[in-house]
Amino acid sequence: MIEADIHKTLSTANGKMLLDIQLSIEKGEFVTLYGSSGAGKTSTLRILAGLLSADEGKIAVDNTIWLDTVKKINYTPQQRKIGYVFQDYALFPNMTVRKNLEFALEKGQDKSIIEELITIVELKELENRKPKTLSGGQQQRVALARALVRKPKVLLLDEPLSALDITMRAKLQDYILKVHREYELTTILVSHDIGEIIKMSDKIYCLEDGKIDKEGNPISIFTNDKLSGKFQFTGEVIAIKQEEVVYIVTVLIGNNVVKIIAQESEIINLGIGDKVVVASKAFNPVLLKIGK
Repeated sequence: MIEADIHKTLSTANGKMLLDIQLSIEKGEFVTLYGSSGAGKTSTLRILAGLLSADEGKIAVDNTIWLDTVKKINYTPQQRKIGYVFQDYALFPNMTVRKNLEFALEKGQDKSIIEELITIVELKELENRKPKTLSGGQQQRVALARALVRKPKVLLLDEPLSALDITMRAKLQDYILKVHREYELTTILVSHDIGEIIKMSDKIYCLEDGKIDKEGNPISIFTNDKLSGKFQFTGEVIAIKQEEVVYIVTVLIGNNVVKIIAQESEIINLGIGDKVVVASKAFNPVLLKIGK
């Protein structure tokens, strides 16, 4: 379990902002930090990792104190047993895939974990290649495997999939969920992608101006519990067309285009580019615009 109460004054494009965050995360949960740019998501992640110092606060993981500014306890990133996956991969360009993973081993650690991870994230055919010869998705798989080499308690993911196309994002989401379950991790993701959040997360914290604005189940947060049903998909509106007394709303869901018949009341305030949930209600598909 992670209990965190952290405070730090940050310099932002709009001046000073007080980061004032309280988190309570159960062991094994997959949690996402969501919010606009500059809300404090990455700073929160970096403080949890020990890469950024808090002005004051406390972090406890499984009853071990990682940070207590009053008692002057501040574990290093290495002491915190975390895995951190950066948005820009941060691989060593002069090392092969295997060497990148081996570099992350602790002194005296059993090297069998390398072979295990290479198998799990399907890197066997790439293990002797260098990062510059790999695609973005392949590099991100290497970064994910490297973050797991030391068998961390907590996996921290800072928008790791934002630069990838839809197909590759979906594949890597599956890889991340696989290793999250396989290694029984507690995972904290920073993401702006609502579909990704709903697919992957048990819980979401919405940040605004350095504080937690909302928290809870992603579907509840984004749809205000207005929907129920056996299926729910998130997508983007790409067309709205009136035909006689109804409207045809075209929604892009992943790589698929779906047309939904909607009433005028459903398309009020709905525009091209809006994120929506397509769900079933009494066997009929319904639309609901997503918003905080």
